[in-house]
Amino acid sequence: MTFSSFGFGMSWEQTYGYSQALRAGSLLIVSGQLSHDMQGRFIGEGDFELQVRTAYANLDRVLTHFNATKERVVGTTSYVKDLRRHFDTLARVNREYFGSHKPTSTVIGVVDLVLPQQLVEIAAIAVLT
Repeated sequence: MTFSSFGFGMSWEQTYGYSQALRAGSLLIVSGQLSHDMQGRFIGEGDFELQVRTAYANLDRVLTHFNATKERVVGTTSYVKDLRRHFDTLARVNREYFGSHKPTSTVIGVVDLVLPQQLVEIAAIAVLT
């Protein structure tokens, strides 16, 4: 089996020692995506919906690198600070993002995430051809 990894070139990838995604055969495992631009600047402090949309945009960047679309995603895991407050927004944006495609989903409420202003992190698994 061959492996290939992908990173955005962010400093924290090297510091922490991980890839944004790792392809193992037809399986693509995507690390938790955050709300940041391609210069590493955080986007959407205090704006949960913008953070979710930006995390999905970063997921799209990863998928595009592997010539895939969100329709190849078979599962997501979302980590959410203050889950009860933000669940309805997450559900709505998730439905908008995936449309009629319905991957599996796990949502976990957490006390904290890596960045103090971070409210959500979204990981995914996709099957490629």
